[in-house]
Amino acid sequence: MTDRSDTIRRLARIDSCALSDALDKLGLKGQLTHLPQRSGEGRIAGVATTFKVGPGEPPPGPPRHLGTTAIEESGPESIIVIEQSSGVEAGCWGGLLTRGAIARGVAGVVADGPVRDIDEARELGFPIFTNKTTCFTARGRVVDQGTNLDVKLGDLTVSAGDYLIADNSAVIVIKPADVDRVLAAAEEIARREAGMIKAIHAGTPISEVMGGNYEHMLEEG
Repeated sequence: MTDRSDTIRRLARIDSCALSDALDKLGLKGQLTHLPQRSGEGRIAGVATTFKVGPGEPPPGPPRHLGTTAIEESGPESIIVIEQSSGVEAGCWGGLLTRGAIARGVAGVVADGPVRDIDEARELGFPIFTNKTTCFTARGRVVDQGTNLDVKLGDLTVSAGDYLIADNSAVIVIKPADVDRVLAAAEEIARREAGMIKAIHAGTPISEVMGGNYEHMLEEG
């Protein structure tokens, strides 16, 4: 298996559509299309630090606001991934957490659930991908149910250490055991598509460029 930092750099060079095609080619799932980018610009890539939010009693010990443990366990190669599918309208992320994440060099946040202070995140240029925004505080409504446990985003389970890339088309989740072959397939797809772009610019008819080879590209071994 390749070095993690090198893997992240390679992933960051590939858009979510090419990675999605690679997943299709390999018969894998990992596409999340319901979490649009709400702040920040450009693609992010990294490994997941996860936490889950929901109603209930806070964990034992001194009071800690949700997300603070995840931030303190993250760094420049981290993407914080949050499940807040409880149905309670309450923010699972907000402005102070954004500032804490920036201080740690975190690459961004992917949240299946409401996020507060999105304008502040935009002003700071911090990437957040989420399906909902809100003004409602978590305090008195929901608590942090745990860090670096498996979380559900749509029909996918995301584990701590999974690879993610996110851009304006989708969020892609790749298991560490699959990342080498997904990257190899995606880089080959990107290489072939670059050749097609050159052909279009050279004047080759689009119907010829996107002919049989393109239609069956994902079926090839």
